[in-house]
Amino acid sequence: MWLKRRKRENRRLMPIRDQKDPARGVFTRRALLCMAVQAGAMGELARRLYHIQINDGDHYARMAANNRVSKRLLAPPRGRIVDRYGIALANNKENWRALLMPEETTDVAGTIERFSTLIPLDERDRNRIAREMRHQRRFVPVMLRDFLSWDEMARIELNAPSLPGVLIDVGTRRVYPEGELLAHIIGYVAPPNENDVAHSTLLALPGMRVGRAGIEQNQDEKLRGTAGSVEMEVNAVGRVISELNREEGVPGEEISLTIDRGLQQRVLNHIGDQTASAVVLDCHNGEVLAMVSTPSFDPSLFDSGVSHAQWIEWTNNQHTPLINKAVAGVYPPGSTFKPAVAMAALESGLISPTDRVFCPGHLDVGGTRFHCWSRWGHGSVDLHLALKYSCDVYFYEIARRIGMDRIAETAHRMGLGVPLDIELPHTRTGLIPTPAWRQAHHHHWNGGDTIVSGIGQGFIQVTPLQLATYTARMATGRAVQPHLMRAINGEISPMASAEHWPSLNMPEKYLEALRAGMFAVVNEPHGTAPKAQLDLPGITMAGKTGSAQVRHVSRALRESGHFNSANLPWEYRPHALFICFAPYDAPRYAVSVVIEHGNAGADAAAPLARNIMRDTLLRDPSNHTTPPPESVAAVDDSFE
Repeated sequence: MWLKRRKRENRRLMPIRDQKDPARGVFTRRALLCMAVQAGAMGELARRLYHIQINDGDHYARMAANNRVSKRLLAPPRGRIVDRYGIALANNKENWRALLMPEETTDVAGTIERFSTLIPLDERDRNRIAREMRHQRRFVPVMLRDFLSWDEMARIELNAPSLPGVLIDVGTRRVYPEGELLAHIIGYVAPPNENDVAHSTLLALPGMRVGRAGIEQNQDEKLRGTAGSVEMEVNAVGRVISELNREEGVPGEEISLTIDRGLQQRVLNHIGDQTASAVVLDCHNGEVLAMVSTPSFDPSLFDSGVSHAQWIEWTNNQHTPLINKAVAGVYPPGSTFKPAVAMAALESGLISPTDRVFCPGHLDVGGTRFHCWSRWGHGSVDLHLALKYSCDVYFYEIARRIGMDRIAETAHRMGLGVPLDIELPHTRTGLIPTPAWRQAHHHHWNGGDTIVSGIGQGFIQVTPLQLATYTARMATGRAVQPHLMRAINGEISPMASAEHWPSLNMPEKYLEALRAGMFAVVNEPHGTAPKAQLDLPGITMAGKTGSAQVRHVSRALRESGHFNSANLPWEYRPHALFICFAPYDAPRYAVSVVIEHGNAGADAAAPLARNIMRDTLLRDPSNHTTPPPESVAAVDDSFE
């Protein structure tokens, strides 16, 4: 007993450190467990750091750089359009613009509103911006305003801290140094619409333009080029700090036209303020050397946007300045059509050049009288005299003999009433009617339709370009096609070679008979176009007059002897036409002229065609590689 009590007392007297704590083992196990967890976590962290820094280091470095670097595409410069001598007809000029990078601002709407307090945005601008924001990705910049002035740029830069995502950029605008002179040929550009962007994402870039008329539209894809890119260093709020790298886009291709700018200007000077069109063609290869349509318009207005008032003025103008009359204006050819009728008759074998027809001043068929332009008639005439005097009765009669189908077939081969595939949009084909065409429109073709077609009236419609092509084909006997493209990036088109074009397969003796008749029109006594004679030594020209009625003149009025179409209101007067080629003995150039409501081809169109041909011969663009001096074509216009 005593021993047990003694042991108990000794245990009470032992130091605390020598006493056994039952919880001590539990604490040690927990510490070990925590240490193990901490070691595992540190190991996993080390593994992740190794993976991020070593394995994925390049990836995250790129991501970090992307947060610092803003990269965007640049619209490429549009290709130039030049004339045959390299003179710029459509070019680019730098301008300043304000862009918005949507991905660099958290409040796009607020940024646009703050911008509009500095640079006013009209309803059209706001609608365009909203449309682009809906249809473009956030990394594609949206143009807020183009064509900024220095004052406007200063206001934007001064308020840059409150305009996150807005930057000033250098763009280009399309300029047309010749203005109205070549508007119908060159065309114009305008901002792309939704359909354009849907077909090509390149067009979503600010500053991109789409061709809407002329060569700009026809060759749009060649002129666009390839986009470039620019990398810019930005700060935390997206403001540009510096430009790091720039790769310029590849400009569009340079297109060289067949046009002689100097000759184009001379033709326009001769036409003046008349509503007219004129085409000058190289007979050998079909190159269009000049193509004028008046009145015209300023194509540069479309790049920045045409005002509503200007559009209304253009569309309400009865002289139709927006229409290229040379390819889209259709007119009855009048007597200029007679050589085609003659060729159809000659090839058919139903007449020969020496066969004669008597003209008493009219032709009676059934109960209808068809009048010759001369009330007194021309007497007995063969082909040569019929062309020289432009005798209507002769061509009434041969048209009646051969029928309309043969006339149409020959006219088509000579370039009338068929597509000519020139490099211009919105061209018209015209019409050479046939009985089948008339019946397809649920009408009967009668003999009178054929007779009036013999003098280029009735349903026949042609364009001035077709008339020039028709003249060139008569002059050379080759199926030349008119074209405007001479070279792309300096590479000459094969169409520039005369050997490129096949023969018409028309007998040369018949073609010569037509040419001789057209020579008589201009150069022999009592021809219908003495005012078309050239005053160039040793050079003569062949041509054919035409007057095309635009309203019916009653038989009673014709026979009264008091009718004078010159006294009619302008819009009721006949169109005046003239076609010609020169030099006569070695044809090189063909010209067609149509003066709307000019009344008489012999008085109005023939002198104009003479002056145009004279300038063409003096400049001789087809045989020059550099622009001739303007003094070469300094024509004394006093005799006009």
